[in-house]
Amino acid sequence: MSNDHLVGTSVVHRRYVPYSHAHYAGNLVDGAYSLAAFGDVATELCIRTDGDEGLFASYSDVQFRAPVRAGDCLEIEARIVRAGARSREMEFEVRVVTRGNPERGESAGDVLDPPIVATTARGTVVVP
Repeated sequence: MSNDHLVGTSVVHRRYVPYSHAHYAGNLVDGAYSLAAFGDVATELCIRTDGDEGLFASYSDVQFRAPVRAGDCLEIEARIVRAGARSREMEFEVRVVTRGNPERGESAGDVLDPPIVATTARGTVVVP
């Protein structure tokens, strides 16, 4: 039985990046933050398509394209691009949809239109 019907299925999460996660100067968070977020959306996507959380087998082509900062609101997407008998290859993207703007005020922020693509990757998950 083919799993081609799963190709194109996606899940999107949104989350605020708390200041407690800032790791570097300029309130930057480390790249592992995006990878952890990819794991979360992949988990939901596997539950939705296969009824199981699945297990990550690998990441490939991880690209850190723009900084992620504390105070950002992120949109994280996982989309199935290939579905084998037990493996699911996914494309991932982290987009910054809002960003703090301390120049306007301590708690000021801006909606980014278009969002900034911060991190992209491909990954493979195995389901039972």
